[in-house]
Amino acid sequence: MDIRLDGETALITGASKGLGFAMAKTFAEAGAKVALIARGQDSLDAAIAEIGNVNGEARAYACDVTSASEIEATYRTIENDLGPVDVLVNNAGSSARGAFPDITDDMWQADFDLKVFAAIRLCRLAFPGMVDRKSGRIINVLNVGAKAPAAEGAPTAVSRAAGLALTKVLACEGAPHNVLVNSLHVGKIESDQWVRRRDATAPDMPIEEFFAKEGEKLPMKRMGTAQEFANVALFLASDAASYVAGTAINVDGGLAPVT
Repeated sequence: MDIRLDGETALITGASKGLGFAMAKTFAEAGAKVALIARGQDSLDAAIAEIGNVNGEARAYACDVTSASEIEATYRTIENDLGPVDVLVNNAGSSARGAFPDITDDMWQADFDLKVFAAIRLCRLAFPGMVDRKSGRIINVLNVGAKAPAAEGAPTAVSRAAGLALTKVLACEGAPHNVLVNSLHVGKIESDQWVRRRDATAPDMPIEEFFAKEGEKLPMKRMGTAQEFANVALFLASDAASYVAGTAINVDGGLAPVT
């Protein structure tokens, strides 16, 4: 099946690296006009250069998604540049976690600002137009901890669980209008986040060895790739997923104990 997004406008946050970049490149190759959002202009410029000439289009927008005013201004600019947003991917995030007594109010607030309120604000901007046009896709990138939180998994597991609830609320409201909202739940995927974890826990270990060691803990005996994740996102963004709404899909090689 050749999945295409020709003429569609897609907005992806956290798009300069890792999973966000893989989705942006895959969407652009499928013909979409893709707005890449991230904080750093340098990393965005590098991402655009790497995407290069594709069937669609890729543009960079530096924006701090924890700022409500920056989100709205950037969103309006994207609409002016590329047209109404057809596909919104809320991907910006981090993996903040620790022992519960050590998590301060400021840490909780920062995590919710980045992962929950940013998604809420972008959905609030995109959702009404999608309803009016009777067409739209929203994909919230979460992790398997949203369904099966572990000890010392907060604040991430809690904010991601909130994202899962947001997904279901919007799915129920959007489905009658052909606005399909779903979530993708990350397990262990080779990405910058896991490179940083290697740097913190085993800095002398070659990254390929670290990935292999972590992959051995999974049912599939390997970590996933960013491209494998992007392939699932492309499916959800496309007409091929025209009857998929309110689902929470694990892209985790069988890691999660719940579906």
